[in-house]
Amino acid sequence: MEAIVSAVNGVIWSPALIVLCLGAGLYFSIRTRFMQVRGFREMIRLMLAGEKSAAGVSPFQALAISLSGRVGTGNIAGVATAITFGGPGAVFWMWMVAFLGASTAYVESTLAQIYKEKDDKGLYRGGPAYYIEKAMGQKWYAWIFAIATIVATGFLLPGVQANSIAQGMNNAFNVPPTVTATVIVIALGFIIFGGVKRIARFAEVVVPFMALAYILIALVVMFLNINQVPEVIALVLRSAFGLEAGFGAVLGLAVEWGVKRGIYSNEAGQGTGPHAAAAAEVSHPAKQGYVQAFSIYVDTLLVCSATAFLILSTGLYNVVRPAGGFIVERLPGVEVGPRYAQAAVETVLPGYGAGFVALALLFFAFTTILAYYYMAETNVAYINRKVHRPWMTFALRVLILAAVTYGCVRSAKLAWDMGDIGVGLMAWLNIVAILILQRPALRALRDYEAQKKAGLDPVFDPDALGIRNADLWREKLAASQATVPPPADDAPADASAAESPPRG
Repeated sequence: MEAIVSAVNGVIWSPALIVLCLGAGLYFSIRTRFMQVRGFREMIRLMLAGEKSAAGVSPFQALAISLSGRVGTGNIAGVATAITFGGPGAVFWMWMVAFLGASTAYVESTLAQIYKEKDDKGLYRGGPAYYIEKAMGQKWYAWIFAIATIVATGFLLPGVQANSIAQGMNNAFNVPPTVTATVIVIALGFIIFGGVKRIARFAEVVVPFMALAYILIALVVMFLNINQVPEVIALVLRSAFGLEAGFGAVLGLAVEWGVKRGIYSNEAGQGTGPHAAAAAEVSHPAKQGYVQAFSIYVDTLLVCSATAFLILSTGLYNVVRPAGGFIVERLPGVEVGPRYAQAAVETVLPGYGAGFVALALLFFAFTTILAYYYMAETNVAYINRKVHRPWMTFALRVLILAAVTYGCVRSAKLAWDMGDIGVGLMAWLNIVAILILQRPALRALRDYEAQKKAGLDPVFDPDALGIRNADLWREKLAASQATVPPPADDAPADASAAESPPRG
């Protein structure tokens, strides 16, 4: 089983996918004129905006849902894995994926907002399957993406998160994996049967708290090893370009593992973030595009970097030689995964570090599993738009509970390889789609910036931009115009009429 999964993973994660991910990020950065840099202040402002409705969640709740999917075991165990197989230089390529991927996240999330719709319960739904069908007109492609996403987020990816939780709890508290699986399944079942609103409420409380607590502890460790920080940065940069003695053997692997783990962690281009982005209530699609671009920074440049500096500043890591053996072996006999970070925190919190990382990982990974369920459910809703099949939603819930149970008791390598297959499948399908469908997202960005420059709170009019099939936005615009009271009989129709002299 492991050999088959590993072989499939190797085919999907060929160099072509790595080039596609980095190339798409660079291309979108150029096309958006590096909005991830120019629009940083706007990202912060929009993240705190208070728009929401019965149909949609607030921008911050949408950010929390997407961050709950982005911030997971990839931020702890994933960083350790990248360092183990790609050396410290892999961290640099994770940073590059995040910087370039922020523009990719803008494009895919804005497309999700433009082509979102309401489901039979009156809630916003959207994502790659929706914009592939509406903008590209290829329903077969949309169905392939929907099915791939249901399989990936409903079965392949949850097992990775569950496996890391089980590893962390067993190492810190000697909790058997079967006990961990039971507790997670009960808690997960309670929340997912409550729907997207319950997921949003849970995520907006837990995600900011757990991320800040983890970063705070990482900063404490870095402060206590402050003399090592400049050397850590230099080590990462030297290793990324093959300038560090001893790490030349893994130079190519540094790029591969940095990109692979970077995308697994921040999900830029993978097609998962757009599902949460579509659920937000905003007056213009670009608003949620900005917010989702910011989520890439939070995930990789903050949380992943915190883990990397934890591990590298304490020197507690291993680097595997491709031909066998180790280039660096500071933790003999320790399997790659959360134990690297646990060992690092133990240096400053003896007796408590392993437990803290295990609890952080529990919350990180658990909220990620919730986000995966939401993404899978959204694609089930897409398939069920024309024909109501309630059994599919129930089957999905049973599937994800089974995947969590399976992941807790399987080997880490099998779990990660299965997760990589899911990430790779979605990335191939989604990046190709957004490269074809980029124009509406770019038009929305130009329109948003023009309205902001004019001092307006941007409102989206798809017809004015030549964007077709954005039916929900057309209806929203018509409804808002219908609620504006007509001018009084003795008043001019608009301000310009009052100020302009009579013509002729």
